[in-house]
Amino acid sequence: MKNSANISAYVLCGGKSTRMQSEKGLVLYKGKPFIRWIIEAIMPITPNIILVTSNGDYTLVGLPMIEDTYPDKGPVGGIFTALNHTDTEQNLILSCDVPKITTSLLAKLTTESKQKDALITFLSDDKNDYPLIGVYKKKALKTFSDAISAEKLKLCPLVNLISHHKIIINTDEKSLVKNVNSKAELLSLNQLDL
Repeated sequence: MKNSANISAYVLCGGKSTRMQSEKGLVLYKGKPFIRWIIEAIMPITPNIILVTSNGDYTLVGLPMIEDTYPDKGPVGGIFTALNHTDTEQNLILSCDVPKITTSLLAKLTTESKQKDALITFLSDDKNDYPLIGVYKKKALKTFSDAISAEKLKLCPLVNLISHHKIIINTDEKSLVKNVNSKAELLSLNQLDL
């Protein structure tokens, strides 16, 4: 696969992680932190990977880190920070809690997003949307800026107001996009792999 410098990738490592009771991106899955699995899935797609976090523990992965421009604004704030920072039109945005995400699924997402005029392209299983596995165009920055000013911080309603394109994943791919939010979910993930 051709690695593209025309797209940047931002992994949102913020969040309170109250249910996991520890920093989600650094939780171990098969002996490696979630963040490493995600980075390895992104690397064949783009070398431009930036972590959005104020947690110095992420220095262990050796990638550039930026802090949220507006702290405590959730994923909407994280996406604003990424779009405000980027100098590429296409920006792959991922949460730090999807350790099973694959390069092939991200390649499908990034390829299809280039063919669409929509400001946001993200994955969906037709019942649940996954806007934190998506490609956001730099032009969406103003919408996110306005949302923060208006304190409209719920991501799904916001992306549904913007021109968007959903890529429907098949049943086999559902486990790849599952975000792991709690110790129980982590346990269940580990048991599925036995």
